[in-house]
Amino acid sequence: MTGPAAALAATAAAMAASAGASAWAVRGRSSDVFGPSAWRGDTGRKSVALTFDDGPSTSTPQFLDVLAEYRTPATFFQIGMNVLRHPDIARAVTAAGHEIGNHSHTHPNFALKPASVIASDFTLAQAAISDATGVRPALMRAPYGVRWFGFRQMQAALGLKGVMWSVIGLDWKLPAAAIVDRVLSHVRNGGIICLHDGRGTEGNPDVAPALESVRRIIPSLIAAGYHFESVSQLLWPTI
Repeated sequence: MTGPAAALAATAAAMAASAGASAWAVRGRSSDVFGPSAWRGDTGRKSVALTFDDGPSTSTPQFLDVLAEYRTPATFFQIGMNVLRHPDIARAVTAAGHEIGNHSHTHPNFALKPASVIASDFTLAQAAISDATGVRPALMRAPYGVRWFGFRQMQAALGLKGVMWSVIGLDWKLPAAAIVDRVLSHVRNGGIICLHDGRGTEGNPDVAPALESVRRIIPSLIAAGYHFESVSQLLWPTI
């Protein structure tokens, strides 16, 4: 291929490569382009962290019951609006000894949003969580895993470390058995598992498949020799 055709092909390839790089920067689990972020812990330790996004919801107490049954710690990335709706449930999470992270206030997709919008949304969530629970989160997870310009400044201002995941259960669209298979087949040492105890800012979400999957995932991983830790314990074992 020579001449104009070759030039066109080269341009198309360059554009595709640029688009791919941009997508990785925004949503890549190992990307720290827009701010400090972690997606797994020490692969030399047979430990994992179980995380839940989008709560608190009316179903969160049922997740807490399962976690208590197996004495399993977890990290809950909570939405500020949901904390305002269910402050008692947010407090129950911390009272049970679990870690809470900031998952924004309104759960938007932050791509193309101004830095001021990003800062305002996470600041509102930080205040809602702190006021309800007495705990100021040190971790945050971006809705949909989407980071953008302004995240680095927001994280620095609020003292938040970004957290992605090693395996996500796709529990908003898969049945329990498929969620379990997906998690168990992808989990590795140092893994961060992402499931959901809510569904965005919905008032009464159906998270039954996720709840049932947790009932199966925890004993399966314990039987396989895994040790459960909070995200902070997983990332910084000396804490």
